Amino acid sequence: MRLNKFLAACGVASRRDCDELIKQGRVKINGKVASLGMEADEGDEVTVDGNKVVLKKNEYYILNKPKGYLSTVSDEKGRKTVMDLMPANVGRIYPVGRLDYDSEGLLILTTDGELAQRLTHPKNEVPKTYLVKIEGTATEATLNPIRSGIEIEGGYVTKKCKAHIVETNKEYTKIHITITEGKNREIRKMFAAIGREVTLLKRIKVGELTLRGLDRGEWRKLNKQEVAYLMSL
Repeated sequence: MRLNKFLAACGVASRRDCDELIKQGRVKINGKVASLGMEADEGDEVTVDGNKVVLKKNEYYILNKPKGYLSTVSDEKGRKTVMDLMPANVGRIYPVGRLDYDSEGLLILTTDGELAQRLTHPKNEVPKTYLVKIEGTATEATLNPIRSGIEIEGGYVTKKCKAHIVETNKEYTKIHITITEGKNREIRKMFAAIGREVTLLKRIKVGELTLRGLDRGEWRKLNKQEVAYLMSL
């Protein structure tokens, strides 16, 4: 593992800041001053300013986010964030992607920056499924423009997606929609483009990972099989 990545995984600082520490000669590997580009692993003794650093194991959590929480670590305006729902000693975990303030559902939090990037990078097209509720009756034909890709606010044309109705009546329609990208408020904008306002938006799946057994506001650690599955996406 490259030394800057090793140091970042130990919680020392960001990779860029770790590069600066290395340039300043403050990092040693097995007693020798390190240089940029060097490799380090668990068997090496790595120190920063004479203090030994230890590689930490990554942590992975799933949270059923309620409405009224920001998908960030902190907020300058003092609003509630998803970290308020996690235990105080959970460590330096970060949300993977975002669910907006008024949305709810499945949110992954982890210390693993590489997995987070893999799950959110557009080229990987990780499928995310949502339950959407709109006012009034709709038919499958109503969803055709969304399925085909639709121009939303800002002039962006969305990718093709999967969508089908799971319940409809005179008052409301519930829809499952699966997208492979994650533009800001994308689903709300997609339905706005066909003249429908979203009254409920809940992420229910990432790939095949679901919220089974988690009530609103509850969290749990992901098991090894689930982590391996996410890494395979």
